[in-house]
Amino acid sequence: MVASEAMPFAKTGGLADVLGALPRALARLGHHVDLVMPRYRGVPVKGHGRRIRVPLGGQVAVATCYSVSSDGVRTVLVDHPRYFDREHLYGTGGHDYPDNPERFAFLSRAALEWAASGGTRYDAIHGHDWQCGLLPVFLHRDFASHPVLGGTPTVFTIHNLAYQGLFDPGWLPLLGLSLDLMRIDALEFWGRMSFLKAGVIFSTKLTTVSPRYAEEIQTPEYGCGFEGILRQRAGDLVGILNGIDYDQWNPARDPHLPEPYSASWLEGKSAAKRAVLAEYGLSPTPDTMARPLVGMISRMVDQKGFDLIAQIADELPRLNARFVVLGSGERRYEDLWLDLASSYPDRIRVRIGYDEALAHRIEGGADLFLMPSRFEPCGLNQMYSLRYGTIPVVRATGGLFDTVINLDPKSGEGTGFTFDDYSAGALLGTLRRALDIYKNRALWRRMQVAGMRQDFSWDASAQAYVTVYEEVDGAT
Repeated sequence: MVASEAMPFAKTGGLADVLGALPRALARLGHHVDLVMPRYRGVPVKGHGRRIRVPLGGQVAVATCYSVSSDGVRTVLVDHPRYFDREHLYGTGGHDYPDNPERFAFLSRAALEWAASGGTRYDAIHGHDWQCGLLPVFLHRDFASHPVLGGTPTVFTIHNLAYQGLFDPGWLPLLGLSLDLMRIDALEFWGRMSFLKAGVIFSTKLTTVSPRYAEEIQTPEYGCGFEGILRQRAGDLVGILNGIDYDQWNPARDPHLPEPYSASWLEGKSAAKRAVLAEYGLSPTPDTMARPLVGMISRMVDQKGFDLIAQIADELPRLNARFVVLGSGERRYEDLWLDLASSYPDRIRVRIGYDEALAHRIEGGADLFLMPSRFEPCGLNQMYSLRYGTIPVVRATGGLFDTVINLDPKSGEGTGFTFDDYSAGALLGTLRRALDIYKNRALWRRMQVAGMRQDFSWDASAQAYVTVYEEVDGAT
């Protein structure tokens, strides 16, 4: 596997969570996994490492590759200070680093050079997101007859189609690639070159992070201009739902919670609610404990539904609920929540930034979790919420559709509340419905237990990836 980030070494989002958990799940199934990623600033290493020569665009650089083994997975950290010894992973001040195409082309090429020098024959090479889109291009062009890597099939996973790795085609010769690749059946995408398209076009098999998202990205609404390309490759595209790391997200043994609890003993959840209320400056009185607490942990951007929230901002303080929010993003949405918190301090509180321990306590202490995304390839927080007995209120898209079962008022079966139309009215109506159902404590407890007993561990998802690897290996 090759990726730009992975837990516990570097993280900006859900990609790192996936790459921290999926390789370990594969190892538990008896497979040998090597994960190659950059060694960013501050990542500790031991030993001398293996030095490799990495040709790129007519120049040859030297990188040192350090190996770290844990839980059956070997992580290879590519150390090249010019590219990776920086304050942030992808950019600073709201702007990408201008040499990102060179940085991540180097990562792909270095991963292949490291694999070629080790003598191990791999069943598959698996790249993740646009940063690794050039993997199959370099592999087919430069290693086709290599005794170790020649003929190795490739798998490419789209974690979020909206991030396409678009750059000026003038970068091609600087990366050692021919301008002939600026074709509609290669890297050209509306006059620019796309690393993501390289992965989609040249990989043996494609996956994405939920079955529903695999269908959605073949439509104009969600395809981001790639829908035609993906329909052409529909036979090679598989949607595999991300799992969650049950070692890290388990209310029965979560060190960030004040008390453990489980589906069979939910009383400990009240301690988490008291802790969250106190951290946000909301006194955990009998009144505040009885009133539903709505949690939200998110990037504050349109994709996550913040444009809908802005439209109903005046209605939120009138609901019989309290809100605790954790996240950061666009300044207008940060200011929106800060203004609400200033105007209604007894009902709404916000923390700008991110705090892993607090995120765990919000998942444990909230009664409902709000996630009204415009699109959501998979989503992890709704699965964390279900695991922690916190009822999700979500829009039925992507992985949210695949994981949250809308409450059936007749049967009383369901694990959450969903809405279809991407509109402020649909969001507000669904939130009001959820708050009304909260009064029915028996039904609420039934929904909590049903959600907590769902299995979103990585084991089933890892087996689905094994099936993909076996298919591509058998096809070569």
